[in-house]
Amino acid sequence: MRRKIGISVLAILILASVHLAEAQQQAKAPRIGLLCAAVCDTFTIKAFQQGLRELGYMEGKNLIIEYRWAEGKSDRLLTLASELVSLKVDVIVTATTPAIQAAKQATRTIPIVMAASADPVETGLVASLARPGGNVTGLSRLGPELEGKRLELLKEILPKLKLVAFVWDPANAGFALRFKELEIAARSLRLQIQSLEVRTPNELESVLESATSKRAGALIVPTPMANAYRRQIVDFAAKKRLPLIYDTREFVDEAGGLMSYGDNLTELFRRAATYVDKILKGAKPADLPVEQPMKFEFVINLKTAKQIGLTIPHEVLARADKVIK
Repeated sequence: MRRKIGISVLAILILASVHLAEAQQQAKAPRIGLLCAAVCDTFTIKAFQQGLRELGYMEGKNLIIEYRWAEGKSDRLLTLASELVSLKVDVIVTATTPAIQAAKQATRTIPIVMAASADPVETGLVASLARPGGNVTGLSRLGPELEGKRLELLKEILPKLKLVAFVWDPANAGFALRFKELEIAARSLRLQIQSLEVRTPNELESVLESATSKRAGALIVPTPMANAYRRQIVDFAAKKRLPLIYDTREFVDEAGGLMSYGDNLTELFRRAATYVDKILKGAKPADLPVEQPMKFEFVINLKTAKQIGLTIPHEVLARADKVIK
């Protein structure tokens, strides 16, 4: 009887020591803050988590992630960033110019990793790509420079195209750069750009309706806007039979946009994990060069083309990296 009691006590002590060890390990685990301008997308979160796992980090075991998202309300970003600072996170990971700016305003000491940024030098987030300086580094999307290519693709599939609507938030400095680039590229292609400015969700419906009233022939929607208003924009484009082009493939694969041309957002978030790893191991953000994408993808959704009654020329289809049938 005493032996049985002794074995039971020993088992309890072993179990208690295991739980204590796990609790101590979690207490010492680095804490990451993930700040999203809209709702954190499943595909970007999974990509970031996958990147961490590949480097040996397991959320809930040897790493803690604090999630914060602003649901498309830019005025909440600074408050959320400040919450992460108060939690004393080791690194803040975020994307989009307003979110990165909010994180930078909230702290000058906690490292900030940009999972995606339109032009971090032009918007003042870093001093240079090679030597960022300060507490911000990460990945740049080269967003503004690609607007001309997207217009060219629209013109190829719509030879009679005259007016293209651009859905954007003027409070986003990255969008302002893209709008400027669009206007420059449009002049050489003899196109006009219609500015569809959306500052709050309540404005979206009326702003989109103005595109049809002015007879826009296509829509360009940058990723942050697509993320915040995905379903509404896709449904509107389908109802009005408007070609819709994105800057990343995920919104063609998952949301049903017509096509996309740009970098792979999933890959950028996966790569962001490598910056987190280097920083946790002692590297300073100021010394980590900002990466630029090396590959751009062209994706076409033929299901959507058929739905809106559009025929994609064979020579355009031949250049696509992926065709969804």
